[in-house]
Amino acid sequence: MAGVLSRYRLETAGSGEQAIESVLRSPPDLILLDVRLPGMDGYETCRRLKRMDCAADIPIIFFTGLRDAEDEALGFALGAVDFISKPIRSAIVSARVQVHLELKAARDALQKIALSDGLTGIANRRHFETRAQAEWNRALRNGSPLSLIMVDVDHFKAYNDYYGHQAGDECLKSIAASLSAGVRRAADVVARFGGEEFVCLTPELSHDDAIALAQRLRMDIGRLSMPHARSETTGHVTASFGLATMAPDLVGCFVWQDLLTKADQALYQAKRAGRDRVVALEIPSGQGLMPRDSVFVPPQAQMSVPFRPT
Repeated sequence: MAGVLSRYRLETAGSGEQAIESVLRSPPDLILLDVRLPGMDGYETCRRLKRMDCAADIPIIFFTGLRDAEDEALGFALGAVDFISKPIRSAIVSARVQVHLELKAARDALQKIALSDGLTGIANRRHFETRAQAEWNRALRNGSPLSLIMVDVDHFKAYNDYYGHQAGDECLKSIAASLSAGVRRAADVVARFGGEEFVCLTPELSHDDAIALAQRLRMDIGRLSMPHARSETTGHVTASFGLATMAPDLVGCFVWQDLLTKADQALYQAKRAGRDRVVALEIPSGQGLMPRDSVFVPPQAQMSVPFRPT
């Protein structure tokens, strides 16, 4: 088999358990799976792989000496994309592997287009909302904090009016690249939320660390030194940041959109207080979402505001 597939990088496993561990370590582009394996058979291995987020979309081809149509039907029902009968014929294996790798590459490309913002190339709002729900569910299971940062480019309409829409597009692309470079963990998400608004989702990051991240992102944008002759804040492009952090629980009856609402409120406070700053809200677990008094934020400062329902 190794000779037939010598042009590909192969990772082998001697059992279903080892295969799952290998996929968790480094998800491949394609899985070739024998139906008969020691211990956990190929069908159960396939079933478990398809339940894993990192493997759900990986095509699986079964090798089998079984001739029963019901066996093939079971494999397809579990998520396999193809069956190759034993004895193995090199030309058949090579051709089918190539076809399914090409199909996966095409699907991946289409998915990237569907989930990416056409202008900046970062995640779009649809992708962000999908990830936000998944990370909210994970935080709920683990009792871990989840932070959401909303970013708004200051006086962007004035920038567009003065420099033109093409320059405005380049400005947004530069800010998207800056945010993406500043948010380094694989679990974090940076997305264009709409217009001149961006959003960053940071799982398992403490409130203080999330504030430090937002402040660093704000300064990174300032260091781009993009001139803004019509800014009422400074002579270059800046951005305002609203941050909300909470550890979801069943008592508070929150949904992830509530975290977005609080981050948006923090962003509003940052803009009202003079822009080019970070305002943060920390929402204690078990609290309901109730109206709260507005908070004054001193100029050129960041502020962390505890959320206190009234």
